[in-house]
Amino acid sequence: MPERLSQNGAVFFYFSRMEIINITKAQARKIILNAAGLARKAQFGTGIEAVYRLIDHLGFVQLDTNYVVERAHHHVMAARIPDYQTDWLRELCEDGSIFEYFTSDSGYLPMHDFRFSLPVKNAFKRQRQPLTPAEIKLMQEVLDRAEREESLMVGDFDNDRVEASTGWWDWRPAKVALERLYLDGSLMINRTKSFQKVYVLPVNVVPHETDLTLPTDEEFARFVVRRTLGAFGIAYVKEIAWRARYVKGNLVKKELEKMAKSGEVKTVAVEGLKGPFYMLPEQKIDVEISDEVFILSPFDILNVFRHRLKDFFNFDYQIECFVPAPKRQYGYFSLPIIAGDTFIARMDSKADRKQKTLIVQNLHFEPVDLEEKTIEKLVQALRAFMRFNQCKDIVFKKCNHEAYLEAISESFSG
Repeated sequence: MPERLSQNGAVFFYFSRMEIINITKAQARKIILNAAGLARKAQFGTGIEAVYRLIDHLGFVQLDTNYVVERAHHHVMAARIPDYQTDWLRELCEDGSIFEYFTSDSGYLPMHDFRFSLPVKNAFKRQRQPLTPAEIKLMQEVLDRAEREESLMVGDFDNDRVEASTGWWDWRPAKVALERLYLDGSLMINRTKSFQKVYVLPVNVVPHETDLTLPTDEEFARFVVRRTLGAFGIAYVKEIAWRARYVKGNLVKKELEKMAKSGEVKTVAVEGLKGPFYMLPEQKIDVEISDEVFILSPFDILNVFRHRLKDFFNFDYQIECFVPAPKRQYGYFSLPIIAGDTFIARMDSKADRKQKTLIVQNLHFEPVDLEEKTIEKLVQALRAFMRFNQCKDIVFKKCNHEAYLEAISESFSG
């Protein structure tokens, strides 16, 4: 239908380019998996170059400190890059290809997107509580030390706590000052081999050719739309807006509407789901995916939104490390396992690094029938996950499907 507009008293009509594309859930799943880099093994190649290509494609890879198994950011890489080495992320940070920052969450971003982190940094500075004179003085002292010493760690400061700690997140003043300076962009973070934070001045890590121009509100919003859709394939409005959630009053929804009307993004209807959804115009509808098995991190981009897994994959998943122990159903750090476009199981596991043993506390299969070929691919994925966690043996303590577990156990004992 044409839209009716008026200008200077004159009335005219124009035809919107906002056509709606209709797709099935099966098509949507394949689009989502392809965008997430899970259409097939080594979708982005191998080596450190593949790590950069993956981060550049996704635009953001979430990091996490949980070390029950190898940390989430490394897990995301290893699931997609067969020869992945954990040193590669640090090397890419050191050569200025990527950087760490807290946009929607804490994670790694390509350096050429640096200017689009500036609105978030300004938001943290503008929206934080007013600082006391003592806090302002301490932050300036920290910056002065950073200029003199080039890098700082929390341990470089004396314990300046006045009152006893009240809990885990009750940071001492020096730590608070470092984190505030990091969030507002005055400092950046590198990591040691043991994953400790090293705070440095941006001038010492951001390549001189990097664009430092502050984007307009419209530019920032459009960047968020394109980046999110590139990584998600298909998304709701609320998922797109999530990446800009710390920039209050952002224009993501407004610009998305404009982009949909102009054809810069496509409006999508998915069979059986309440939309609308959106995708980039260059996105192919019919995507081929393999039947490979992937063991995923809870913080993998595919698992970020619980409702998304329910809607598209009929998979009800929750990270239970945030759930009180008596209420956990599957385990403390349960890992989703997907074969092709179907979630087949979840695995609560722990790497016993001293004994070099992967302890599977609970391998819980979903109510789907698995062919022998899929079980074989699951065994291959388990072997790769063991190697990735520097384990030589595997122990299964609990499983809800005796036949599948017997077949898996025979493969490991044979």
